[in-house]
Amino acid sequence: MALATRTDQRPPKKNPAPRRPGGRPTGGRALWDSTVGKKTVMAVSGLIMLGYLVVHMFGNLKIFFGPTTFNGYAHWLRTLGEPFMHYEWTLWVFRVVLVAAVVAHATSAYQLSRRDIKARPTKYVHKKPRASYATRTMRWGGIILGLFIVWHVLDLTTGTVHAGFQPGHPYQNVVDTFSTWYGNVIYLVAMLALGLHVRHGFWSAAQTLGAGSRSRDRLLKTLADVLALVLTLGFIAVPVGVMTGLVS
Repeated sequence: MALATRTDQRPPKKNPAPRRPGGRPTGGRALWDSTVGKKTVMAVSGLIMLGYLVVHMFGNLKIFFGPTTFNGYAHWLRTLGEPFMHYEWTLWVFRVVLVAAVVAHATSAYQLSRRDIKARPTKYVHKKPRASYATRTMRWGGIILGLFIVWHVLDLTTGTVHAGFQPGHPYQNVVDTFSTWYGNVIYLVAMLALGLHVRHGFWSAAQTLGAGSRSRDRLLKTLADVLALVLTLGFIAVPVGVMTGLVS
C-alpha cells in the first residue's frame, strides 16, 4: 500500500536572530553586552547631559537680571515651539530625552562597575592608588548626583519638599531654597561632585569615541578642566548670590 502524502505541512520557521558561534547574539544586543558598547552608551548619554548642563547653567544665571527676566525665561521654556507644539510639550520632550540619558548612563556605569569587580575579585597588591582623585570618586560622585537630581526635582519642579513653594514663581522659589543652610549645603556638595564628574567624564567620553590622539590629548584635557570649572562656578554662583544678597 502506498503511503499517504502529508498535506498539513507547517509553514517554514522564520530565521532566528543572528547569533555568534556558541549562541551569543550579534548586532545591537551584542554591542550592548560588550564592554565597548556600554562605554559608548555611557559616553554618548554623558555628552547629552553635558549639553543640557551648559544650557541649564546659562539659564540659571539669568536670575542675576531680576525676577522679571528669570520668570520670563521660565515661562518661555514652557511655550517653546508654539503654536506647533502645545504648552510644555517641547519641555517634556527635553525631559524625556534627559531622563533616558540619565537611565542609560547610570545603567551602563553600574554594569561596567560590576563587570570590573568580577574581573578583579582581589585587591591590588600596591596600596598606593594609581588613579586620580576624580577617577576614584566617579562612582560616589555619580551616586551623589543621582540623589541630588531627585531632590532638585522635588524641591524646585514639583515643590514636594519645598515648604514655601509657589507655582509659577521660579525666582522666589530659588531664593527660598538658598535661604536655608541645608539647601546651600546640598547644592554646593552636589556641584563640587559635578565638577569632578565632568572633568573625568568628558575626557573618558572623548577617548571612548575616538577623539583622543597624541596631538589632541592636551587640548581635550584642557577643555575638560575648563568645562568642569565653568560649570561648577556657574552653578555655584546662584546660591552664593542669594547668600551675599546679590539676589534677593
